[in-house]
Amino acid sequence: MKKSVSIIGGGPAALLLAALLDCKKFNVTIYEKNKTLGRKFLVAGKGGFNLTHSEPIEELIARYTPSHFLEKALLNFDNHDFRNWIDTIGIPTYIGSSKRVYPESGIKPITVLNAILKVLDKQAVSIQYEHNWMGWTNDDTPVFNTDIEIKSDYTIFALGGGSWKVTGSDGTWLDLFKTQGIAVVPFQSSNCAYRIHWPEDFIMEHEGSPLKNISISCLNKTQKGEAVITRFGLEGNAIYALSPQIRAQLESQQKATIFLDLKPALSYDDLHQKIKKSTLKKTSEKLQKEVKLSLAQIGLLKKYLSKETYLNPELLAQNIKKLRIEIIGSSLLNDAISTTGGVQLNAVDENFQLTKMKHHYCIGEMLDWDAPTGGYLLQACFSMGMHLARHLNSIP
Repeated sequence: MKKSVSIIGGGPAALLLAALLDCKKFNVTIYEKNKTLGRKFLVAGKGGFNLTHSEPIEELIARYTPSHFLEKALLNFDNHDFRNWIDTIGIPTYIGSSKRVYPESGIKPITVLNAILKVLDKQAVSIQYEHNWMGWTNDDTPVFNTDIEIKSDYTIFALGGGSWKVTGSDGTWLDLFKTQGIAVVPFQSSNCAYRIHWPEDFIMEHEGSPLKNISISCLNKTQKGEAVITRFGLEGNAIYALSPQIRAQLESQQKATIFLDLKPALSYDDLHQKIKKSTLKKTSEKLQKEVKLSLAQIGLLKKYLSKETYLNPELLAQNIKKLRIEIIGSSLLNDAISTTGGVQLNAVDENFQLTKMKHHYCIGEMLDWDAPTGGYLLQACFSMGMHLARHLNSIP
């Protein structure tokens, strides 16, 4: 006799789990609060639809915080495995210049989602829309829409994090888990804009300007990439990847210090010589024509350095390589690309089962892990879905 599996939530982790569960062993039902599945998946695709990252698995695992939590799932279903699997359902991929993995040209996010939904249809997965999970009864039976009680042999929660409320991933479930005695951590913004108090005349001139081919350091981590100057502060992949380090400083000191290397391709010595030996008279011209800094980068140096430092080739070169900037806050949860926080990692076992509730599991962004943008968030969700599917399929 088949056993029943209820999956609550319809994001990437839930979809992969449903697609890979053994339909000969389980009757699988997805309960989704919205009228459609994968809304956050589709929204994420609007900004450049990278499904995963192509870097070697050891480097990929190191991108996660904490890396050990997802190591087993990622090793069992890595970026190559995912590319192979999604190719079998009609979605070929390619590796871009950034080493991110994208669907081949012309394939839109909705096409990818529909290909996965086609697999669910073949698997006879039932989908119940407009089923909003409200908590449990006294005997741990999930309740939907106030009064619909649904018992299952296995219940999997894939409720998402606390960002992008318009997609349904609003994090309101956190208090329900806390009331149940499950250890949780408040949500915090990750992969988000960080607040910097720019001088008004600087932001009037440079708002929206990109800082390309730079690196940013915080604590013991350095990330190359680019960032964009906004009225709020800085955003972009070079700073998103430093979210754990920035958060740690903000929590302990109410501020965080980052260092910008505006020319990581040049060593300090080479940079110093370029500035010192230039025949151009004005420092700004030397920086623009000899060092190839942008007007926004030069503007940063002028605003953050004294006149004496700016005109001193040695000190100027030092600050081009290590310009100190202070962060005073982060963007709101709803404006973040992702969140950290949720169910504490020590509240689940190695197969994501809640230690306090047998046959109840949690997967996806609702667990307290973190990763930068670039395909890492989706890969982790896909790997968790596969890992749990294999575990459940193996149960006699």
